[in-house]
This record gives sequence, structure tokens and C-alpha cells, in this order.
Amino acid sequence: METTFDYLVVGAGSAGCALAGRLADSGADSIALLEAGAHDHHVLVRTPAGCAAMLPRAGARNYGFQTVPQAGLAGRRGFQPRGRGLGGSSAINAMIYMRGRPADYDDWAAAGCDGWSWDDVLPYFRRAECNERVAGHDDDPLHGGTGPLHVSDLRSPNPFGQHFIDAAQMAGIVRNDDFNGEEQEGAGWFQVTQHNGERWNAARAYLHGGNARDRHCNGGRSHLHVMTGMQVLRILFEHRRAVGVLAWRDGQEVVLRARREVIVSAGAFGSPQLLMASGVGPAAHLREHGVAVVHDLPGVGGNLQDHLDVIVHKRVAAPELFGVSLGGARRLIGEWLRYRRDRSGMMTSNFAEAGAFVRSRPGLPEPDLQLHFVIGMADDHMRRVNLGHGYSCHVCVLRPRSRGEVRLASADMRDAPRIDPRYLSDPQDMDDLLEGLRIVRRIVTQPPLARFGGRELYSDALRLDGTDDDTARAWIREHADTIYHPVGTCRMGMDALAVVDPQLRVRGVEALRVVDASIMPTLIGGNTNAPAIMIGERAHDLIRYAPHVTLRIREAAVAD
Repeated sequence: METTFDYLVVGAGSAGCALAGRLADSGADSIALLEAGAHDHHVLVRTPAGCAAMLPRAGARNYGFQTVPQAGLAGRRGFQPRGRGLGGSSAINAMIYMRGRPADYDDWAAAGCDGWSWDDVLPYFRRAECNERVAGHDDDPLHGGTGPLHVSDLRSPNPFGQHFIDAAQMAGIVRNDDFNGEEQEGAGWFQVTQHNGERWNAARAYLHGGNARDRHCNGGRSHLHVMTGMQVLRILFEHRRAVGVLAWRDGQEVVLRARREVIVSAGAFGSPQLLMASGVGPAAHLREHGVAVVHDLPGVGGNLQDHLDVIVHKRVAAPELFGVSLGGARRLIGEWLRYRRDRSGMMTSNFAEAGAFVRSRPGLPEPDLQLHFVIGMADDHMRRVNLGHGYSCHVCVLRPRSRGEVRLASADMRDAPRIDPRYLSDPQDMDDLLEGLRIVRRIVTQPPLARFGGRELYSDALRLDGTDDDTARAWIREHADTIYHPVGTCRMGMDALAVVDPQLRVRGVEALRVVDASIMPTLIGGNTNAPAIMIGERAHDLIRYAPHVTLRIREAAVAD
């Protein structure tokens, strides 16, 4: 096995796949993409509804982390599914394509992250995207039509999604047919990262060249070496320069070396864990675990932010919804045959088919709450089975104020990190979530949904009219959990607690970058998969063209 490369990319998640694929396309450098999990050639990955089987528990394709007990969640441990294998979480997620609002990125730039404003990042979103609404064209100012990441409308939308949209409009929420358009606010259908009824994860977009069964996982590029089953244990340094990694594969240690750079793309939990296990992080914490300090960088693992979410479940007698019943089982058999025949039907569903962006109170400059409408009773991350059929409506706070941290549980990367999001540690997050719960109740009691009858599973007796807020707050603490968007633990910036600079270089060491959602200074207003891919796209240009990257990409956008 070849052991020396120009670039080592650790982690084949959304950002890592985008970066490795782009580097391979733009030069002859040798690139090794190292992934602890397996390849993504699996029917559950390709089939959109297959996420229901991968999400609920730890396994070959899901790390299935847990948080430490959360005081804000009545002492419960939160569940943290994260993708394991090529494509990372883009291989197990709900495939929602969302960018957030321009102000999210302008705030990054205003805080010292030069080159990360909306005008700077929009060309990268467009470069990545092949939106079926503009496919084959690049003249749309907001969408790309020729990129590797397929984005489509739902192939077989469930009628209950339309019922939700109608109910939201009756509740006073405007209709929105493009959440990534000029305005985000409103209710509508989500677009998804699918193509011809199949999941289009980041590995399929950037590694396989569109061929989901590419045996070498490199799209025919001989200088791109995709290595699965490669658990990186630590980064190797000579003085303060990253020169390679020590990894574990097939029961033995392997040393891989990098001539130019080591790039960490292991996600909001894995990237800070690997830095700390390698001696880069808060010195006192590293010494507690017997890790020799290479560089005391106190911000590593801090600034953890996540979208905390609470759900209203409603059981209704509607067989077109996902559920557990004899009739439902018979229907799913037929739907599976339909999917195999023409890639249509319920198996193309991402479950969270429709949603909304709303304001918790008048006068806010941007929507601060997101709703996901799910065509099934997705209870406790689908880990709890309820008989019958039904739907559920989620609400999360888009820009939470609570901040947590990731720390080492041990110095061994094969052990899960210690994850403490400190959910609801800022009381404003609870206030906003309670307002969101009221909005959800207002929607589900409108005629387009209420005419189907049924009862809320756990929240039916809650009074949300302001007469018993203490009970409602206690209920939220008992039922809220993540909607799977952790970011920020290797924060980008220029202050003393920043981990990477705006070129994504780890501060205080050489030849080491972090490229994934962990570099986000603050959460964006929406799902985080598309922004993670954008970060990988932009990192390519920072590596290839810096310091002229901003000028080059803006010139390209003007040329388009």
C-alpha cells in the first residue's frame, strides 16, 4: 500500500468528499481520503426511505453517539446520530437541501471571517448544485444547474405534505416554493439531494462520478486514493508541522505521510476529538488524558451549537402515512416493488417532506424557527414504535444561544468523545421553543389537518394558551432532542479562542487545516448539509488559489 501522499484528508463526510473530489479534479497531486467506516454501496443508502433503518441506532453506518446527561433535558442523555462511511451524514440524513439566510454568512464576515460573506459563499453553493429546476444552465442568480450535487423536488410527494402547507397558510404563514430563493420565510415543500428517486450523497456526487457502484470509489482518478476502514488515531507532527497520521486498519497500526497538508474533515465531534488526541487543544484537559501537548489551543472543542427540536406527534387513521399496521405492511411491500420498478412511490420519501420557516414573535428581522413536517410518527429518532399511522411536526430554534463543548473521554480515537451540548442553558432558547410549540399547535388544529381527527400522542393535554407555561416547559425538557445539526467546535475566527483562521488553517501549527461544519462560528438558519458541502468547495480554492481565492471566484461568478 502506498503510504506517502501530497494531501491527507481525514474523514469522507460531506465536506471531505467535496474537497477530495475537487482536489483530484484540479491537479495531479496524490490525495488519500481516509474514512473509518465502509463504502456506501448499499441499498439502504441508495433508497431514500432507507434512512429509517440507519438512523435509530449505532451500527456500521451510524456512530450513534450519546450526550452526557443534560440538565436542560431533565437529566436525559441526548441521542446524536452521525454518519459513518463514505458520504458521512449525507448517507443517512433526510436529504433536505438548505443554505440558510444571507445574514448568517454576513455575520461571519462581520465577526472577522474575511471571505465568508454571503456574496463570497453563494458562488460555491451554485458551483456545487445541479438543481433540476435549472438543470443544464448556470444563468440563475441563486441556483446552479451543472454541479455534481443533484437537488430535486420530491418525486412522489405525500398528500399530507400539501395538507400541512394548506394548514400553515390558514394559520397565517405565507406559501414559499423555494426556501433557497429570495426569501426563506413561509411554508412549502423541501427540495432534496436526490436524482431519479435515489439518494445523492456527497460520495456519489464527488467521488464516484455518479456511479454508485464505482468499485474503487474514486471516479476513475488514479491519484485519488479512497481508503475505507482507516481509523485515524492521531496526527503526527515534526515540531509544529503536521506531517502525517497514525491510523488503525485491519488490526494493525499504519503510518501515512503528507508532503503538503493534513486536512481534518471528521465533523463537529470527530474533528475536535482528533485535534485533542493529537496534542492540539486545551493544555490542561490534554494532560488529564496523558496527551503530550503540541500546541495549547483553548478553543478546540468549545462553541458547540446544535438545533434543539421538539415534536408534536399525532395518530390518525390514514394509510397513506407511514405507520405500523397489517395494512401498512402490505402497502409497503407494494411500494418496495414499485420503487424497484420505476424509482417512485413512498420509498423515495425523505419523511420530512414539507416544512416552514417562521418568526417566534413579530419584529424579528429573520425567521428564527424551522418546522419539519414528517409523514409518520417519528418518535424518539424512530427508536420508539407506535402502533397505527400518523404524522409529526417538529420545531427547532434556528440560532440558539446555548453553547456546549466536546471533550475527550479517553485519548483513544476509537472511543466516543464526551459530548455536552448544554441544551437550554440559555433561557431564551426555552422561550423560543415554547413559542414554536404554540405555532405548531395552531397549524395542526387548522381544518386541512384537523379534519382527519386523531389525538396528539404526548402533548394532547398541554395548555399552550399561556395559562400553564410551567407544565409546557417541563414537557419540553422531557421530550426535546437534537435535529442533527451540531457545528462550531473548531470555530473559524481571528480571536484568541478561534481554532482556525479564515483560510481554515489551524492556528499555531503548520500544514494542518480543518474543513467541515465544525468551523462554523455560528449556526446557520437551516439544515447544515449543503453548507458543509459549500465549506469543502471553498476549502479547495483556499488550498489551490489562496490568497486570490475571493477574487477568482467572484470573477467566475461575473463570467457566469
